Amino acid sequence: MSGVLRAAWRLGAAAARGRAGRPLSQAATAGSGESSGAEGGGGSGSREAVERLVRAHPVVVFMKGSPAQPLCGFSNAVVQILRLHGVEDYRAHDVLQDPDLRQGIKDYSNWPTIPQVYLNGEFVGGCDILLQMHQNGDLVEELKKLGIRSALLDAEKDQDKK
Repeated sequence: MSGVLRAAWRLGAAAARGRAGRPLSQAATAGSGESSGAEGGGGSGSREAVERLVRAHPVVVFMKGSPAQPLCGFSNAVVQILRLHGVEDYRAHDVLQDPDLRQGIKDYSNWPTIPQVYLNGEFVGGCDILLQMHQNGDLVEELKKLGIRSALLDAEKDQDKK
């Protein structure tokens, strides 16, 4: 993981922790007696199942809705950022269709919110971190490491010709 991604992840992970130092995703369910089904087993929310999904493609997004029809503003923003960069070949998983996956991905990443973006199997973060990476140019560099040329580079080249 690059230094920028690691720093962004640490920043986000620290923000996602409650006062007791527990992740909010665990704090919200602690003592409720409910099981997320994320431990063991082979269900859609199991660690093994989530791991397979995260590693199945270089760019993976867990979101509410689909890229064609995002069902929340943050998921829509992630789709738009990827579209700006010309990233069309990615795997998107609608967590609203599968409550076990919705909880399983939160447990897997130790991140309490959706959407979640993974690049080359590495958790990047949510909408806010992807937006920050887009704004500061880090997303162009991370996509390049995956062999994906950002469409923004071509747009800049076209702008320079004018």
